Amino acid sequence: MPEYLAPGVYVEEVSFRSKSIEGVPTSTTGYAGITRYGPVQYANGPGSTAPRLITSFTEFERVYGGLEPLRLGADQRVNYLAHAARAFFANGGKRLYVSRVFVDTDADPALARSGKLVAGVATWRARWPGEYGNALVDTRVVRSKNLAFKWPDDPNDILDKHLWGVQVRRATHGSVVELFTPMPATLPKENDPLVEGRLYVVVVDENGKQEFIDHNGNKVALPDTINDMQVLLVELRVLVYGPNGRLDNYENMSAGRTQHRYVGRVLHRDDPEDENAIVYLDYTADDAVPFGPARLMLDLRGTVQKRLSGGNDGTLPGPSVFEGKEADPDNVEVKATGLEALGEIDDIAIVAMPDAGALPDLELIIDASGRLIAHAEKYRYRIAVVDGPAQSSISEIREYRGKFDTKYGALYHPWIEILDPLVPVAPGVPPAKLLLPPSGFVTGIYARSDIERGVHKAPANEIVRGLTNFEININKARQDVLNPEGVNCLRFFEGRGSRVWGARTMSSDPEWKYVNVRRLFIYLEHSLDKATQWAVFEPNSERLWANIRRMVEDFLEVMWRDGALIGEKPDQAYFVRCDRGTMTQNDLDNGRMICLVGVAPSRPAEFVIFRVGQWTGDAKV
Repeated sequence: MPEYLAPGVYVEEVSFRSKSIEGVPTSTTGYAGITRYGPVQYANGPGSTAPRLITSFTEFERVYGGLEPLRLGADQRVNYLAHAARAFFANGGKRLYVSRVFVDTDADPALARSGKLVAGVATWRARWPGEYGNALVDTRVVRSKNLAFKWPDDPNDILDKHLWGVQVRRATHGSVVELFTPMPATLPKENDPLVEGRLYVVVVDENGKQEFIDHNGNKVALPDTINDMQVLLVELRVLVYGPNGRLDNYENMSAGRTQHRYVGRVLHRDDPEDENAIVYLDYTADDAVPFGPARLMLDLRGTVQKRLSGGNDGTLPGPSVFEGKEADPDNVEVKATGLEALGEIDDIAIVAMPDAGALPDLELIIDASGRLIAHAEKYRYRIAVVDGPAQSSISEIREYRGKFDTKYGALYHPWIEILDPLVPVAPGVPPAKLLLPPSGFVTGIYARSDIERGVHKAPANEIVRGLTNFEININKARQDVLNPEGVNCLRFFEGRGSRVWGARTMSSDPEWKYVNVRRLFIYLEHSLDKATQWAVFEPNSERLWANIRRMVEDFLEVMWRDGALIGEKPDQAYFVRCDRGTMTQNDLDNGRMICLVGVAPSRPAEFVIFRVGQWTGDAKV
């Protein structure tokens, strides 16, 4: 308690109410898989494994590349994760984390990063592996408007002249200038070649004195009159031409390390100003060389070959690569990969691996799906959306379903057919079609249902957007077989469109039969976990117990009012007990506070039954 040591008035803040619980997000989704480009941690090269948060498909294309097929070794493969991201946002998804996996084909760490373009003392490199990184880099020269000079009071102090004029603010220490003395009849145009003998680097000492350094490292004596010379500030414009018409334009770039717009800082390997930059500048020249900025500018401007080369999409990863590895606690440079990288993001509530169902062998598909389910079970507060193999018959999908028993996963069948967005429609030619796993569509529907109704609403009887057809037609007779076994079917209904027509987990435990019940408890448990961290090391007494009870009861009452719990009254919907009845003296002696929470979840009306019979006019009901 506070100490009162001297007479006076003491004003103190106290709380007379219980703390509140804020519900955790339930629609945030995580994918692990192969993409054309983007952040990745891989075996033979530097990188960053932090999955990037994506909020639109346009953003996905900029960070992870587009929908174009992947060239994995000698094979061309559909870019399933990109199509899944497109379907996710089309079906109502809002927040998506992507963990890219990559298997390099080059054993040399120095060449592991895709794409390189050598330019004398500097090298342009692609930031991430992938054929997408084979961009065209055009480094152009930009000459400023004419710079005038401000002459000092003492005309004999030649080196104390200072640059002055329109561009004076950018002509600071490390700037490159082009000096003409005497004045030429015609000045060079914007991107004309540079001449080493006309380039100088501005150097400003600690006293503010400004000097020009030539290519031999000597100080330059300037002419006595302003009419005898002309000075142009020289900067760079870097144009990066990526695939699909992408153009990244970087203006007002300088070559001096002390400059605000230094090209090596703006296009840095690990921390560029544009975090989605395709390339970075690999430059390790000696800072002590005064003419270094001009030398770098000459090399970048004089590069003949402008397109990066050597980038490839690697080879097809196996299930263990998709699963990934945990970060090394003893080495901060070794970060988590694959699904394990998604495990480090607490907000993710839905996970999927769109590439898993398209692996070339059934055993690989089963292995990959098992690792996805194990990931959801390990991190508890998330559910896995599992794809079955493509072109599975009713017997094959039943056999596949029988390989798993989990309350943290849900299986959806069949695959979904769409019009190939990469192939333009031509008159008289049948449109090209593409077969995709359902996980991208279903995870988007999960998110849409959560946003519009709440996590307690079963993500079923919801329209599937962006498709032309299902791979096979699931009728009632077939669903009568698949539904009791926990296979959620996607069906077309005449006049009602294409819908998700199932909401069951892959569990044999009837208590956890339904997806919405499992996800409701995930939401409840995760919210309690995050909101009650303040209680750790508080005095374990009746005051704490009462505070916990009130806090949880307030949260559950809101859930009951939202329709997540059944019961006409709150007493019928939930109970919260935290007192001597839930804890023994041994619990108290060992620092354990035990709160017992019981809720009555609302289960979906999976079977709507009307019983109709005849009755007579004088019958009593």
